[in-house]
Amino acid sequence: MRYTVNVDDRVRVKDIDAACYMPIYIKFSGAFTEATANKFCEELEAAEDHCTKAKQEILPIVIDSYGGEVYSLLAMVDMINACKVKVATIVEGKAMSCGAVLLTCGAEGYRFCAPSATVMIHEVSSMGWGKNEEIKSNAAETDRLNEAILRTMAKNCGHKEDYFLELVHQKKHADWFLDANEALKHNLVNHVGIPSFHAEFKIETEFRLPNGKKLL
Repeated sequence: MRYTVNVDDRVRVKDIDAACYMPIYIKFSGAFTEATANKFCEELEAAEDHCTKAKQEILPIVIDSYGGEVYSLLAMVDMINACKVKVATIVEGKAMSCGAVLLTCGAEGYRFCAPSATVMIHEVSSMGWGKNEEIKSNAAETDRLNEAILRTMAKNCGHKEDYFLELVHQKKHADWFLDANEALKHNLVNHVGIPSFHAEFKIETEFRLPNGKKLL
């Protein structure tokens, strides 16, 4: 993310920082784990409060990740869905596996992908082991998660529920890598390019009468 800040000569930038009025965003990089998911949820809660106080209408989430644990991702998705501020998602570098799912959680019209970034979609993988019935149970849960996630992605992107399920099947269930333009084609993102914040701070003065009315 980049900032463009126009400041009135009478305003000191350090005072703006102290007042918590500078635009804020969240960056998620690295693997999806319980620890990183907990940290993300804490940051999102704090950022939502900041946006409310600063009257910031859009909260950007910058993503650069190879993916990770599905259950950790789901906790993050629930937090985004509960967020009262409109969320924008921005891919810088890569949004793969769980990262691709997180990308689709941005509001329609507010999903971005850097020109050289990569998005990768694939089915949920399992590391289950044990007795035969345990393996069957694990496989059933993997199927449930896989279908739920791919359907959620389709819904987030405005497609019919089986849109990505069918495409992944057509790709013979292999990892599906998309460049920025192909991600745009499937409405995973709405724009190719990185957005920026433009903030303007100024002081306005008025001369008022004793009764509080503005003197024209």
